[in-house]
Amino acid sequence: MSPVDRTGAWSRADVHNGAIMPTDARCLVETDESSPTVRLTGVLDRAGVEAVRDALLARLWQRPGLLLVDLSGVRITDPLARDALDEVCRAVADWPAAELLLDPDEPPPDTPPEPLDAELSPVVEAAREARVLVAGGCVTWGLPELTEPACIAVTEMVNNVVAHAVTPMTLRLAPRDGALHVAVRDHSAGRPAYGGPAPVDSVGGRGLLLIDTVARRWGSTALPDGKVVWCVLYAEDEVAFRN
Repeated sequence: MSPVDRTGAWSRADVHNGAIMPTDARCLVETDESSPTVRLTGVLDRAGVEAVRDALLARLWQRPGLLLVDLSGVRITDPLARDALDEVCRAVADWPAAELLLDPDEPPPDTPPEPLDAELSPVVEAAREARVLVAGGCVTWGLPELTEPACIAVTEMVNNVVAHAVTPMTLRLAPRDGALHVAVRDHSAGRPAYGGPAPVDSVGGRGLLLIDTVARRWGSTALPDGKVVWCVLYAEDEVAFRN
């Protein structure tokens, strides 16, 4: 059996009249590489949310697929802490091959398909490697109409890392319900910001505009050591555009 990793999400040790106060608790994130379940134990309040969020996001990127979060062993003392867990679900909803389930009574969704991954260096050739992976994925998953727009999007996503983050990156893509989900994970804290169309006389600055044009949705998720930039392209949108 794989070892269990117990990540301390938060701890504090204030003492009052010689006794530990009720808020002096520790929330642990327990993971087991042989299981898709992560268990939270202890007490979670507003102060511990960020570390728990980071641990869940890191686990879901490192191990794509279905992630079940067992809350039976944790006491949530602040409604905002539970809201923050729901926000994690929303943050990863459009990641490739990612499903996060917090409610044990909710029927688990279908297991996401295996994604395609590529480790890329921050060099100009990276965009070409990314397009090869995207084109192959579109053919494999029966989404040939998305080859061109997805290649446009991934070229800009990768080139943004090459030009701005300048760190190694991971490209991941997977299909879901007639759509292609694409994500690039780098190790820079800088988040992309779309300010609308670039002036006609500007040099560059159109990368996010191109992504916004071909994808129905796109965004970014901050990680402790970088970020994930993602986009979702739908086959029906491309068919409608061509017709």
